[in-house]
Amino acid sequence: MSVVVIEFITLDGIVSDPDGSGGTPAGGWAFRYGPEAVAGDKFRLGGTLDNGVMLLGRTTWQLFSRLWPGRVDPFSARMNAVPKLVASRTVTDTSAWANSRVLDGGLVDAVRRERRDVVVTGSLSLVHALAAEDLVDEYRLLTFPTVLGTGRRLFPEGAPRADLECVSAERVGAAVLNVYRRAAR
Repeated sequence: MSVVVIEFITLDGIVSDPDGSGGTPAGGWAFRYGPEAVAGDKFRLGGTLDNGVMLLGRTTWQLFSRLWPGRVDPFSARMNAVPKLVASRTVTDTSAWANSRVLDGGLVDAVRRERRDVVVTGSLSLVHALAAEDLVDEYRLLTFPTVLGTGRRLFPEGAPRADLECVSAERVGAAVLNVYRRAAR
């Protein structure tokens, strides 16, 4: 089992509000490059979606549960089919998006018990909690050529040290998909 974090990110490390749904002044920065910049399997998840599980926080799950179920392309079919764990104290009804269920117990313990690969999408508070416990094995970052100067960062000041190695960098439209794995210890 491994934990894979996928994020849209700016050159200065901002990950907040890439689609503009948060209503922030700089929101929507990833979508300024057109829908093709973010559509499909840009994160090269492939078989991970077929055999793994997605982990989403409440806000990301609620947004995705309004977007994905109505889509019918091959990638959307995979997103709709993958088991989804929702880390939330307030969500009780997950029927809006197939194969979703609220996480049983605490986040860290649930991730440690999971036998499948775990893909964390967005959900920055979950990413920070898992990184603090040294549970993130891989970051797949779709880096956009934008500098915002303000917003929530993937690696905020005071975050725990993480030694990573870059295993690939691939241009994907206007962005670059950077894949980093935990460095050998």
